[in-house]
Amino acid sequence: MKKLLAVLLLSLNLFTNAAEPLTHLEKCTLVKADWSDGDSFPIRTADGKEISIRLYGADCIEWHVTDETDARRLRAQRRYFGISNFGSSPQSSIEAAKGFGGKAAEEVARALAAPFSVHTAYSDARGDSRYKRFYGFVTTAKGEDLATRLVSLGLARAFGVYREMPDGTTSQEYRASFQDIQLMAAKKGLGAWSATDWESLPKERKEERAENAEIELSTGAIALSEGEKINPNTATHDELMKLPGVGEVTANRIIEARPFSKLEDLDAVDGIGKQTLLRLAPFLVFE
Repeated sequence: MKKLLAVLLLSLNLFTNAAEPLTHLEKCTLVKADWSDGDSFPIRTADGKEISIRLYGADCIEWHVTDETDARRLRAQRRYFGISNFGSSPQSSIEAAKGFGGKAAEEVARALAAPFSVHTAYSDARGDSRYKRFYGFVTTAKGEDLATRLVSLGLARAFGVYREMPDGTTSQEYRASFQDIQLMAAKKGLGAWSATDWESLPKERKEERAENAEIELSTGAIALSEGEKINPNTATHDELMKLPGVGEVTANRIIEARPFSKLEDLDAVDGIGKQTLLRLAPFLVFE
């Protein structure tokens, strides 16, 4: 009896943490918006409803930099592609990076010129609280996964939130395939990889990791206001990064593993251990 009960409890836990089912939206059209970029844009569904989509798995370079958060993300992306030293000055590198971001948006406009389909579970994908976006898979009229295309052209990095694909491909395989596709784009020198300084790339990425670690140490448990708590099931990406010990990658992992019913559930998230759980406990609420 005890063994049977254990199996039932395990099954219930797996079911609780399973990914939400995807909804298939056909004959969608792209909506022009000033804030659109390669990985985030508004669409109109066949029934006339307008929603905004954030692609799974791909992260295009920021080219609408309006605040410090955007600026930090742009710097991280420049370091990721190894283009921080491109040109004769930091401004030259920034303008070049924004140019690649603009090209990604242009590619999306071309790829989605004809009606396309979307698979979404309506999972909240807000990078911050200003915009309401939903994670989704976008398939072009030619049957091509849009995120895959952007990474293959060097117009996006293989970075972000992953989940099981509409065809049943696991999130782990989806993530691994994106790394392979990105490697090919880098080898061919496509997109942003055409400006990469391969000699300095390891140093740039090391600097990014060190700076993120320093920020976590300096802000730590005081990144949130006194008494402020957040719900890890509904918090935005940037809100999660206010938690002690949670950087951009760990925030993505938390979003992928939703939902959680209790603190201990976060122990299964890659990058969160027992010590981090103790630090997180005072700042989390599960409703």
